[in-house]
Amino acid sequence: MMDFKQYIRDIADFPKPGIVFRDITPLLANAEAFHGVVDVIVDRYRGAVDMVLGIESRGFIIGAPVAYALGCGLAVVRKPGKLPALTFTAEYALEYGQDRLEIHQDAFGHPTRVLIVDDLLATGGTAGAAVELVQRLGGQIAACAFVIELIGLNGRERLRPHAAFSILQY
Repeated sequence: MMDFKQYIRDIADFPKPGIVFRDITPLLANAEAFHGVVDVIVDRYRGAVDMVLGIESRGFIIGAPVAYALGCGLAVVRKPGKLPALTFTAEYALEYGQDRLEIHQDAFGHPTRVLIVDDLLATGGTAGAAVELVQRLGGQIAACAFVIELIGLNGRERLRPHAAFSILQY
């Protein structure tokens, strides 16, 4: 497997002091690395999911080509006020504050096996909110897949009993 870590840039004190932001934009800018990350996820979940759910905003970037390669649709969760139709909302805690996510109430039918995709698993708050929204729609969580996992923040524990996969760990 390709050394994807060489394409991750660390940004100190972003979005606030004490946080090290793991920036995937250099990975996205490198065609071979971007393609490789998508392939790792696709190879792992081929035939096991009906829908990919991308979390705003970098989860859209990774989730869209994953959905395309898997032959699935793409559902999205967004920050409040960004979706035009009726939505469900879930609140969650970030490592640096509180936030909310929304999903269209008709994003997918059920039963639907959903793969949640995002760039980073930290405390698990964002992914946990996405899990809650999928369940409110009657979907089944096939797994949660991330490019990066910050091991020390134990986000994987918050997602149990659902499977979590990450390509890179810090």
